[in-house]
Amino acid sequence: MQQASGMKIIARILSEFPEKFGIPRQSGMIEELCARVVFEPEYRVPEAVRGLEQFSHIWLIWQFSESIRDGWSPTVRPPRLGGNTRVGVFASRSPFRPNPIGLSSVRLERIDYHAELGPILQVRGADLMDGTPIFDIKPYLPYADSHPEAAGGFGEKFRGYALKVDFPENLLEKVPEGSRMAAVKVLGKDPRPSYQDDPERVYGLSFAGVDIRFTVAEGRLIVQEVREGKGSAQAPTAESL
Repeated sequence: MQQASGMKIIARILSEFPEKFGIPRQSGMIEELCARVVFEPEYRVPEAVRGLEQFSHIWLIWQFSESIRDGWSPTVRPPRLGGNTRVGVFASRSPFRPNPIGLSSVRLERIDYHAELGPILQVRGADLMDGTPIFDIKPYLPYADSHPEAAGGFGEKFRGYALKVDFPENLLEKVPEGSRMAAVKVLGKDPRPSYQDDPERVYGLSFAGVDIRFTVAEGRLIVQEVREGKGSAQAPTAESL
């Protein structure tokens, strides 16, 4: 049998997450999250996306670039199961896989055309870190890709899980205006590892160019401080869509 050829990076995403912590565990959970897909120089060809504007959603096939390992394990410990229960790696969406490839469905808001960067895809709901390599883009087909009757396995019981977020107005104002709603919703999805439950511990989320410091106790997330943080200078906001 012929060996699979090497994958080519066709694009990278620009998002508001400069690091892994806090990224939603699945795509499409937070529509307010804005991002841009920028093609690599070789693929900045308008003809390559001809007709894509007819689709409301697309699939992104990408690389877990921050989770590459030399070996692999047949079982993993999903954070949502407390970090102790093991399931098969192919029964999970863990980034620690034989091939570190991710699959995300996102909303395609529009396609912009730039003189130097070529077609730029404006998307919503992406669960990718800033700079993540993208291997392929495919249109989402509702009649084939959506299965409302599908069983969600162990992930189904966490479908509606959310924390109450206490974000004082004077601190929220330090977040870029177009990213405030997204920040609140990201925090509500509980960025912490599920096995950590220390009400005294202060966590830090880097998002949209700021560092949000918070604690969690009894199902309530309380923002303690917002200060200047790291982030992409090109990170998009809702105002750019």
